[in-house]
Formats: sequence, C-alpha cells, structure tokens
Amino acid sequence: MSDQLLFSYGTLCLPQVQRARFGRELAGRPDALTGFRLDTVTITDPDVIADSGSDRHPVAVRSDDPADAVEGTVFTLSAAELAAADHYEVEDYLRIRADLRSGVRAWAYVDTATAEEFRARRLLDAQAKATVLFEEVARRGLVAPGRSEQAVSDGIRDLANELFGTTRHWHKRIVRSGPHTLFPYRENPPDRVLEADDIAFADFGPIFEEFEADLGRTYVLGDDPDKLRLAADLPAVFDAGRRYFAEHQDVTGARLHAEVDRLARAAGWTLGGTGHAGHLVGEFPHEKIDAAEIESYIAPGNTTPMRRTDRAGRVCHWILEVHLVDPARGFGGFHEQLLDLG
Repeated sequence: MSDQLLFSYGTLCLPQVQRARFGRELAGRPDALTGFRLDTVTITDPDVIADSGSDRHPVAVRSDDPADAVEGTVFTLSAAELAAADHYEVEDYLRIRADLRSGVRAWAYVDTATAEEFRARRLLDAQAKATVLFEEVARRGLVAPGRSEQAVSDGIRDLANELFGTTRHWHKRIVRSGPHTLFPYRENPPDRVLEADDIAFADFGPIFEEFEADLGRTYVLGDDPDKLRLAADLPAVFDAGRRYFAEHQDVTGARLHAEVDRLARAAGWTLGGTGHAGHLVGEFPHEKIDAAEIESYIAPGNTTPMRRTDRAGRVCHWILEVHLVDPARGFGGFHEQLLDLG
C-alpha cells in the first residue's frame, strides 16, 4: 500500500501522540471535514489515555446541517503508520474515506454509527450505478449474436466510462456465452462469438467512489423455453436465499450455501461455480479475500456467523452469487448483487 492521506481533528494532532505512535512528528496542512460536527467520547483504554493525556476525546458525527464542518489537519502516513493509527483509535471510532473541503479525499475517523451508515450508503450507491449500467447494456443491445465475448466485455467497459467517467474494476471483467456459461469464475475459456439462440451472462466489479460493486446479470438471445426459465429462476433463487439470510440471524456461510444449493435443485438446476456462493465486499482495496480464508466466502466449511465485524471492527457486508447450470444441455446463468443491503 502506498502512502495514505489521513485527516485528523483530535488527539492524533498532538505531537506527543504522534511521537508515541509513529516515532516522529507529522507535518500537515489544514483542511475540514464538511457535513460533520464534533461530539465527545469517554475513552477507557489506559494506553490511549496515557499517550493523549485525557480520557475525553472529540469524535466527528454526521450533522443535519450541511454547513457544519470539523476543522483539522491532513497528514501523509505510511501504510504501517496508518495501521498504528487504527490501533490507537478505540472501538468508538471507525475509519472512512471522505471528501474534504479542499476537494482532497482522505481517511478520517468518525463515530461508529456514522461510519456504518456511510459505508452502507456508498455500497448501495455503487450497486445502483452498476444496475444502471446493466440496464443500459440491455437497452442498447450490446449482448447480441455475432459479437464476441471480448467485444461485449469491451463494450460494457466503454459504456461504464461513458456513463460514469473512467472506471476501474476490482476483479476481471467476465462475459460468458453458450457452453462457457458452465465455467466457474477462475476459468479463462477462449473467446467465443455469441449465437442467435444463446444464453449469456456478464459479471463486472466496477469501483465507484472507492466502493466496490459486484453485479451479475443474464441475457437470453433467443426464445428457448428452458433458457428463459433459467433466466427467470436466477433472481427467484437469489430472493429466496436473501429471505433465508434475513430469517436466520445466526446463519453461517456454510448454512446459506447449503440453502442456495437446495433452492437450485428444487428449481431443477445444479449450483455451479467454484464451490462458493458469494463473498465479502466493501471499500477498495477491500479486506483481502484469500482462498485459504474460508470465512470470506459463502461456502461449505465456513462455520463463522455471517453477521459479524471484520478485523477493523466494521460490519461485514456480503455479495450473494447464484450460478445455475444445466450440465446435460450445456448452459447456465449467473445473478449476483448485495445480500444484506437494499
């Protein structure tokens, strides 16, 4: 991770705290966090009290008055120093990336409730933009016979840039058609030209305002009744999986995966994919999703409750993936979006 900008308005501005936590005093420049006001929190951590000299610390909370602003200082920190700042800030604070008065975007510690509301809103905003993108893909007929998968993928990328400015993607862009719709994410089949009676899906992960979207949609080009039924069953299975998640507060990744698999079989399909049916999602770059870290996935073997906080103390948010396939006829479809928000 490269150097990071951190906006501070409280005790991290104090030279003695900087020396204790970073081993040096920081140089910074004034700025302000708009739309916030200051409140006070009582600290109980003895080390933080010792470094700062007080148990009463300021905390930024969202203000109903857009004219409100919290004055402070922007510092440049190394990745290790940012981690040290995270360790210093107690559980009453969470770190978000916010736009400052100057137009600079920097990390800032705000109260936990404000941070969680901020993250949820940004994730939903990112998904809303991705939804607009895929609706426009259908309206413009970008997924069409005679076009190659790569050409469709490039067309969707260019459309995202047209609609939202230059966009980045946190995972590889996927367009699969015909028998390629059977392949899981990690496979990289050769390019293929879409045919008149094909089924195809797109799976894109654009980044908007430093927050990740992850959306998958399926398109049926002809009038094959089985392909049309599969396309209709995808959101139905997703919605049923979401209801199961809502109704079982202690659900684990393994239990939700088993339920999605049951729903797929009940609808007459096989659950495809790489052995999981979703994953964590958040800010970019998000908490590393490692194949060895089963807790990051909706998958067999993940016995960890999905409703939990991550290592930074933030609420975990999830993407649910539904990949339905018909191995006998050689086609499938894909649908994914936020599970626990929206």
